[in-house]
Amino acid sequence: MESNYRFATRQIHSGREENSAGALVTPIYQTSTFKFNTVEQGGNRFSGKEDGCIYSRLGNPSVTQAEAIIANLEQGEACAGTASGMGAISATLWSLIKAGDEIVASDTLYGCTFSLICHGLTQFDIKVKFIDFTNFKAVKEALSEKTSVVYLETPCNPTLKIIDIEEICKLVHGYNKNIKVIVDNTFSSPYISNPITLGADVVVHSATKYINGHGDVLAGFVISNKEIIKKIKMFGIKDMTGSTMTPFSAFLICRGLKTLDIRMEKHCSNAMKIAEFLEKHPAVSKINYPGLKSFPGYEIAKKQMKRFGGMMSFELKADKKKVGEAINKLKLVSIAVSLGDAETLIEHPATMTHSTYSAEELKNVGISESLVRLSVGLEDPEDIIDDLKSVLDTLI
Repeated sequence: MESNYRFATRQIHSGREENSAGALVTPIYQTSTFKFNTVEQGGNRFSGKEDGCIYSRLGNPSVTQAEAIIANLEQGEACAGTASGMGAISATLWSLIKAGDEIVASDTLYGCTFSLICHGLTQFDIKVKFIDFTNFKAVKEALSEKTSVVYLETPCNPTLKIIDIEEICKLVHGYNKNIKVIVDNTFSSPYISNPITLGADVVVHSATKYINGHGDVLAGFVISNKEIIKKIKMFGIKDMTGSTMTPFSAFLICRGLKTLDIRMEKHCSNAMKIAEFLEKHPAVSKINYPGLKSFPGYEIAKKQMKRFGGMMSFELKADKKKVGEAINKLKLVSIAVSLGDAETLIEHPATMTHSTYSAEELKNVGISESLVRLSVGLEDPEDIIDDLKSVLDTLI
């Protein structure tokens, strides 16, 4: 696919290969294995001397197309598809760290990512330092000769804290160019932000979210240079996790990607209207949305994001019990822990997505019992606002 094409064209046409039937849409290659013409051909493929399919855990034409699209949109050399976002993260980390290494990670992460790094990897002689990545001095002091990976997500889940990707990459690579900076770009999607262009070495996604966009797929992606992706595919996925994307998931993702820019524009415009409403509502004590000028990360977000996204969180002037009662009264907005769907979703991070944090850890990163997270969907924004207002008014 020619690189001079613009985003909307690339999201539709990247990764296409001719098929025997001439089908416009790539077929679903629903097969576990692939036949070889000769024993010699099979041996050559296993040894890497010849390209070609071997077994769907190692590669499948349907998945290859989805990988090619995402690599193109994220402006990376190569991409690996996985069975979930956590599959992408775990396969990447297993491929880039070894016993005795250190990870410097952002203090605010998705709950399962935090659990993997804090409670999982530390069982295998991996040391982890959780740092506020808006504090460059603290990040620099945390780096050591044993640091192999620096891991962050931005906007952070669920506080929407914005981390300056370019400055972190300059700092880390200035200390040691061999340290790999990994950025979870799920909240933004490739349409809004491209961390590789800002200096990141690796980008991970939960494709379950905005990339697919329809709430009917579990999948993940890793984007990097060819050398790193080969290692992740042949070790992190093949041997360590077995986290293989299915052909049908890849098919649905390719379909969803054709409208990524249109969907993201609607998510973002809806979110801005809702954030402005929440900012003024007397039941809300604090609103976290990168598009508001009152938000601490606004200037950095404006620098590294094309739009401000469809995610936000806000604090209510109520205790945990009343917050739960209020959420339960919503009619249009669904209580669910995913994001990036056509439907607007709301959840309570402290007891749901971030329940892997201790009470003290939640407090340290600003996740209170009165914080709720909202994934703004594609409905009419006035209907979303009406539903929220009907509930928030009861808290005044």
